[in-house]
Amino acid sequence: MGDVTKTGLPPETSTQKPERRFTTLSDVPVERVYTPADLPGFDYDRDLGDPGQYPFTRGIHATMYRGKLWTMRQFSGFGTPEDTNRRLHYLLEQGQTGLSIAFDLPTLMGYDSDHPLAEGEVGKCGVAVSSLADMETLLAGLPLEEVSTSMTINSPAAVIWAMYIVAAEKSGADRRKLSGTTQNDILKEYIAQKEYIFPPRPSMRLVVDTIVYGSRELPRWNPISISGYHIREAGSTAVQELAFTLRDGIEYVEWVIRAGLKVDDFAPRLSFFFNAHNDLFEEVAKFRAARKVWARVMRERFGATNPRSWLCRFHTQTAGCSLTAQQPYNNVVRTTIQALAAVLGGTQSLHTNSLDEAWALPTESAATLALRTQQVIAHESGVVNTVDPLGGSYFVEKLTLETERACYEYFDRIDALGGMVAAIEKNFPQREIHEAAYHYQRQLERKEKIIVGVNDFVMEEKRPIDILVIDEAAARHQTPKLAELKKKRDARRVQSTLEALASAASTSANLMPYILECVRAYATLGEMCDVLRRVFGTYDEPAFQ
Repeated sequence: MGDVTKTGLPPETSTQKPERRFTTLSDVPVERVYTPADLPGFDYDRDLGDPGQYPFTRGIHATMYRGKLWTMRQFSGFGTPEDTNRRLHYLLEQGQTGLSIAFDLPTLMGYDSDHPLAEGEVGKCGVAVSSLADMETLLAGLPLEEVSTSMTINSPAAVIWAMYIVAAEKSGADRRKLSGTTQNDILKEYIAQKEYIFPPRPSMRLVVDTIVYGSRELPRWNPISISGYHIREAGSTAVQELAFTLRDGIEYVEWVIRAGLKVDDFAPRLSFFFNAHNDLFEEVAKFRAARKVWARVMRERFGATNPRSWLCRFHTQTAGCSLTAQQPYNNVVRTTIQALAAVLGGTQSLHTNSLDEAWALPTESAATLALRTQQVIAHESGVVNTVDPLGGSYFVEKLTLETERACYEYFDRIDALGGMVAAIEKNFPQREIHEAAYHYQRQLERKEKIIVGVNDFVMEEKRPIDILVIDEAAARHQTPKLAELKKKRDARRVQSTLEALASAASTSANLMPYILECVRAYATLGEMCDVLRRVFGTYDEPAFQ
């Protein structure tokens, strides 16, 4: 027998064609094969551990999906509160196990549906909510003490959350039994999504106020979901998504501690939100590294002693930016691979995108198919039968270690800049993402990376699917409804609560109680945000230097 390599395979010969360079989606080099030699010094207890045990590389629960499946939480919201309420009821009837609400652009930017800047956008990319009355309609008939609700809202998160709390209480629910998550991650808005209202520092004050209030009043609610999803959608690599998200988390912890809470008083309710992209193994490694890094940060950097403070609990959404308008049925395959990565990576809840989302908001049938994708993985694929089924793979463990190392390198760079707020003000993460996105686009143009149906395997096609059309009916419905609300409410009470909010915003007081009083008086989202705009000012991103 001829010479063999350490793997037992014949060595490559000069007559073989040289292999092309193989990389992950994020351009991390991938070797032909991995062996124990690629994991020098690997220690089971330090680097892997058992499921449910520190550092939680293999999962935060000992039994994972053998004990309980992830929450199937389809993102939904469009048109009027009545429209979205019907969709939420439908999805629960189809087996969805958690609610996830999308809001339209005016709501995200703190404007009422009747504001001139809202024209043409009411109900288009999510549900229009301007007041407590809208929230009451949106939540009507939903079992709020029994089902958890996630709300994707950031700059005006404190206001929308207050509306949810008051609407739930008016329906008879106990606020201490409410469970769910408010996204509320303003740092990623400056980094990636750009739906900010106020400057970074007063915005951080609002986030801290919600975390402090939630730790005292809503023990089952996650007052923030620290989000890497939008960072990845903006064009970041997997490592950048992980590092910037976890460093945002560190920043929030530091600010809340400075506000007077002990880390174990609030850290167990912190949660995260990650993207699941197309490279299955890279994504699995990212999720595993996330748990490991966060556990060590919380225990070693912040001295958290409660094991629940060490847990990186996260929701995952499949990658919207990977979906194509061309050959949209290919998106079902992409979404399935991405959902599988999230499950193999140990997510706690999951949203699967619909095949038509590169065209429009999902139709009912497309949303149902996306939910069925999760159900097939859960009940037919067998991947839930054992915990961390890819753990111990030389390739996966190597990728996990490399992702962890690169994450800490970004931490060091951001710490040297003075923390994440300072880094954002210097445009550091923004510039890193821009460069990564440009590099990936160049790879697509050179066909070094292939998107099926876009830069290869292209075919002529007419519009291949029916889409959901959101016309101006939502605006025509919402505007007179808002005018009627303003006629009926107690104007003196509204004015009094808004003045109290303005006064409190000029001090260091926690603003949640004042916002709740405004909500109870039926002050609108726009009115409350206008008060805060006058006190805090608004933000324009500085140009790159």
